[in-house]
Amino acid sequence: MVCRPPTVPDSATVQQQTAGSSTPNLADRVRQAADRRPDRVALHWRDQTLTWSELDTAVDGVARALGRAVPATDPDSGAPPARVAVALPNCPDFVLGFLGALRAGLVAVPLNPGLTATELRYVLADSGATVLIATPAVADLVAGIAPDLPALTAVHTGVPTEPGSGTVSPGRGGDDLAVLLYTSGTEGRPKGAMLSHHALTANHEQVDRITPAVVGPDDTVLLALPLFHAYGLNTGLGSVVHHGATGVLVDEFTTVGALDEIARHRVSVLVGVPSMFQAWSAAGDPVATAMTSVRVAVCGAAPLEPADAARFAAVAGRPVHVGYGLTETAPVLTSTLVGGAPKAGSIGRALPGVALRLVARDGTELWRDGLAAPDDDTDEMDLDVSSPGTDPGQIVVRGTNLFAGYWPDGRGGPDPDGWWATGDVAYADADGDLFLVDRLREVILVNGFNVYPHEVELVLQAHPAVVESAVLGAPHPRTGETVQAYVVPTSPGTVDAGELHAHCARHLARFKCPTSVEFVDALPHSVIGKVRKTLLRPPAAGDAHGGSDVH
Repeated sequence: MVCRPPTVPDSATVQQQTAGSSTPNLADRVRQAADRRPDRVALHWRDQTLTWSELDTAVDGVARALGRAVPATDPDSGAPPARVAVALPNCPDFVLGFLGALRAGLVAVPLNPGLTATELRYVLADSGATVLIATPAVADLVAGIAPDLPALTAVHTGVPTEPGSGTVSPGRGGDDLAVLLYTSGTEGRPKGAMLSHHALTANHEQVDRITPAVVGPDDTVLLALPLFHAYGLNTGLGSVVHHGATGVLVDEFTTVGALDEIARHRVSVLVGVPSMFQAWSAAGDPVATAMTSVRVAVCGAAPLEPADAARFAAVAGRPVHVGYGLTETAPVLTSTLVGGAPKAGSIGRALPGVALRLVARDGTELWRDGLAAPDDDTDEMDLDVSSPGTDPGQIVVRGTNLFAGYWPDGRGGPDPDGWWATGDVAYADADGDLFLVDRLREVILVNGFNVYPHEVELVLQAHPAVVESAVLGAPHPRTGETVQAYVVPTSPGTVDAGELHAHCARHLARFKCPTSVEFVDALPHSVIGKVRKTLLRPPAAGDAHGGSDVH
């Protein structure tokens, strides 16, 4: 199988040449950890362990193989390095593929191994990936669409490695592009957020300024979140690498299985999503036993209901902290850890080094870093939200952790002054703690993963029995939101919900597929012909709070 203990090449020290920057990238951090504590365990996976020395040597071998597999790029030319796509679950091969690409001076493109052929075709073509490291199932899908992917020259079901010694062709750092993370956006197609080495590192440095420390070199971190997602990739794996700590990889999350791993390896830092904390809070006595080693528990990717947070705290004997962020911000922007104590329903305060404003629709600044702006206009946001503290405003941020825009031309990135509008609306209470209240855009958040309604609507409307459709999010107690579709059929009875579910499953990842299909005679439209989704949304859904991408 692909998720196997890595083959470690013959021992060799490969001196990485950093191209024009003193900022170390994550692959450099691996080498530093290997130099400091070579025998410290870097990764646990099932019954296997990998020390920092072993990981460093293995990364060298992968970097050497990847460097030979792709065309060389002159670091001074301004052209982006070759892209290496990695479509694997949480296992050592993913870690080696990701870090090996960075050490070789290439760009990593983490992908969900559950994508369909249609989705893979788009992302691989858009990124121009030259090499794909994937599961056998993904490799089979790609074989069927290979004629549509002329840039893709090599597909590996497992990381390529090349034993030996010598130098790895130039590594990169600073503002050089490190990773493309695909996320749904306002255009209805996944977009590659361009994150530099500096952005990835900066987010760790911002978190490091929180007291007491969130993660340190002696911690063991649970890596149960998908590593192809920004939250799992940088907040999880990235923090382990940044600090030279220990990570516990979990490739198939189950409540009991994760608790066993937490107890077995004495995990001290939990990085999770609401569904994980909900499951643990209902697991009874094993939770208290497993949590005895846990020092910090953080939750993100979707809103955590205060009742779920309270139940977990009661069972586990420690609070769960909540954060907020996005793929485009590498990813963390705020955390209740900043203030020191979680507050029910709050996403906390901005990380040290992150500037944050709340802005009305007309551009009026309502609040900045804890200071209310003058002349607030309570009517500008046109939101029916009563809140103590500030009026609701869109979250606009600035910081060294921000992305450089969307691939390939940087569109949609920060403005000339470095500010970037998140599309999320929040208010600040009298203490300066932030609370999300709504989203300006229509992205549906399913377990922390974005689903863009237009993408699902295009698939539904490709069915010959569908005239028109509208897709929106509905509240769900476990996943935060679920995908709900309203469909106008060509005539009554020409298609049923089961057939549409199967149709969507052939073209969309499972989390994007509608869980509910309601057939209607017609959709409500505005005078300019736009579907008025607010007339379709059940009243309770209008009150659902949420963020974007990653919390």
